[in-house]
Amino acid sequence: MATWQQFSEEAPALAEKIKERFTAAKSHVLATVRRDGSPRVSGSEVDFREQDLLIGSMINAMKAKDLRRDGRFAIHAASAIDEGGADAKVSGNAVEITDPAEVARLQGDDGEAHVFRLDLTEVVLTWVEGNTIYFDFWKEGQGSKRLARPDNGPVVEVALGQA
Repeated sequence: MATWQQFSEEAPALAEKIKERFTAAKSHVLATVRRDGSPRVSGSEVDFREQDLLIGSMINAMKAKDLRRDGRFAIHAASAIDEGGADAKVSGNAVEITDPAEVARLQGDDGEAHVFRLDLTEVVLTWVEGNTIYFDFWKEGQGSKRLARPDNGPVVEVALGQA
């Protein structure tokens, strides 16, 4: 799994666009895995702090219980695709920060909470230009790639930086 910093160093242009989407709005949609294996979606905020991507949760909230049991997650930033912007998603494994002093330092005066570092396995940015939908994606160990689907036709790979 890659930390936000590792991903940012490997794909800086994509990381900048993903961060822009996640900081443009406060609330996003987090998907976790329930005890029975079914998906759960919850509202969540993210925080870019000291080269890490973090989420917090109230003590014993269901999403925190899910992540403590099975760290797999996906989080979808509030979309701006309808306004001519982009759609951003990241997924991977959430790792709980358990050191009380570290949690307190990260939380400040916000009170007791769960704090999770989001380690990444996949990042996707989607946007539309004209009649073409574009997908920039990064996968751990595979690097970055851009795909396009012009005029609702077949998907083709295009050079990064070309849209």
